[in-house]
Amino acid sequence: MSSLSLSSYSKPYLSVTEQLELLRGRGMLITDTRKAEACLHRIGYYRLSGYAYPFRQRELRRNPDGSETEHIHEHFRPHTEFSTIMELYVFDKKLRLLFLDAIERIEVGLRVEVALTLGTYGAFSYRDANTYNRYFSAPDSDGATPHARFIEKLDDAFRRSREEFAEHFRSKYSSDLPIWMSIELWDFGTLSTVLNGMKSADLDRLSSLYRLPKRRFLSSWAQSINFVRNVCAHHERLWNRPLVQQPSPSKPGELELLEHLATDSLAQRRIYAVAAVLQYMLRFVHPGSTWKERLRSHLKTIPDSPHISLRHMGFPSDWEKLALWRASTFDESE
Repeated sequence: MSSLSLSSYSKPYLSVTEQLELLRGRGMLITDTRKAEACLHRIGYYRLSGYAYPFRQRELRRNPDGSETEHIHEHFRPHTEFSTIMELYVFDKKLRLLFLDAIERIEVGLRVEVALTLGTYGAFSYRDANTYNRYFSAPDSDGATPHARFIEKLDDAFRRSREEFAEHFRSKYSSDLPIWMSIELWDFGTLSTVLNGMKSADLDRLSSLYRLPKRRFLSSWAQSINFVRNVCAHHERLWNRPLVQQPSPSKPGELELLEHLATDSLAQRRIYAVAAVLQYMLRFVHPGSTWKERLRSHLKTIPDSPHISLRHMGFPSDWEKLALWRASTFDESE
């Protein structure tokens, strides 16, 4: 878009009192002014506006070609209460903590398995581009390779780390960290990058640990989980967020417990898809996990409103009845 077609931002600064008056003027019901002011001071108007968005009035407008476009008004739907917006904000905050709990277990488990896999080539083989597939050594438009960027990131993390094991190693050795130490400095983004760079045989081995029939599932899922992890870590809105990176869905006959995703495009695009992937992987990483029960309990606390629902999160109407969310362990026949 040309800068000539863009307009200048002209909305004025508003104090918290003025922000509340703006919300009232747009039809939001605010019964406890003092509490609402405290919430805006603590959270911020702009952050909270993302949770108020589903409550804004909508209308369909017909275009000249006969199609229809949904127009979002600034005014809120009738009976929209500030307290409901805050309930949704708190619901989302607790949802992020639940997702981070599951992601942590899977991240730690994957670290162990990646270290064991790459370690078979030698303690420092992870620094050798030949350990990975040829695409990991292909230069980009800047002339750098994914492997070179990966090593640069690791070396920087090691230099800056204040972890006790890293400081002890720097004081005693002149060499690089062996894989089983280095991997403790990897974040989930680094893990997903390396999974994309691993040789097919190595990725097949890792995939088999989770009974995945194709290696594409693991690398794709890792990217999606990393996206959600970053959303949670930066305290961003999660509950109805579209997935920038969607986990690869299974085709009929490939992965029975996740087959329902193949025919549900909304579920694929929303956080339900990552919730399903997390639940699937937890059955191997931590078979005794109560995560699905805690998630189920939390989802029942979503604010009671006709304008928001679990479907906005991608959850199928019968999700609790699906085998993925019912069975606690895998049968040998699966």
